[in-house]
Amino acid sequence: MRQAGVLAAAGLYALDHNIDRLADDHDNARVVAARLSTSRKIVLDLATVQTNILVFGLTAGAPDAPTVVSRAKERGVLIFAFGPRTLRAVTHLDVSREECARAADVLREIIND
Repeated sequence: MRQAGVLAAAGLYALDHNIDRLADDHDNARVVAARLSTSRKIVLDLATVQTNILVFGLTAGAPDAPTVVSRAKERGVLIFAFGPRTLRAVTHLDVSREECARAADVLREIIND
């Protein structure tokens, strides 16, 4: 890998300056998961949400993952299609708890629509 030092520097900075608040990102992912899990069109085991990465599935009655990604982007929520009926969301330093809760509500509206 060429010029890996730039990536390493970012990692070192994060370890030196943001390690204590990583727990906040994990908590925010659980906030999102708890809100999403109330939908019968979302397949999500809350026990699997242990980091800031949240992966969940969509039932046959829900829109497919690319459709959810597109509609969410229109509403300011960025999410990744991990497969045809699987989505991945990641919480991070630049997203507050309130924004995570709002994003979860937006996703739930899109999926339940």
